[in-house]
Amino acid sequence: MTIRRLKTYAGSQGYVYQYYFVGQRPAASPLEATEYIFDVTSDRKLTYSVSILLPRSAVLQWVESRTRPLGDSEQYAAVKLRLFRAFDEAEDMQTHGRSLQIDIAFLEEALVALGVD
Repeated sequence: MTIRRLKTYAGSQGYVYQYYFVGQRPAASPLEATEYIFDVTSDRKLTYSVSILLPRSAVLQWVESRTRPLGDSEQYAAVKLRLFRAFDEAEDMQTHGRSLQIDIAFLEEALVALGVD
């Protein structure tokens, strides 16, 4: 049995979200990407999945511009920042925030914010 660490995030829309990381897998879409899955609740009654796609093309663009690999923990950190941005911006996360994607612009912005060069 896996024990998951429940974390809390207070979004700027006034909701307090609880979430945990479920896992990652190759995306089941035409886009070659890694899908990161989180279970999320804002009312402690209903839990729903949020998927964040990190396209391989965005990772490769970052790698080519930096000439070094992007580590798994760095990728996960960018994914979590994308989740937090959705918590801050989505008025109805359950309806409009269930499937998110990272593009190269966000990936670069997130990694700069984290001090990754």
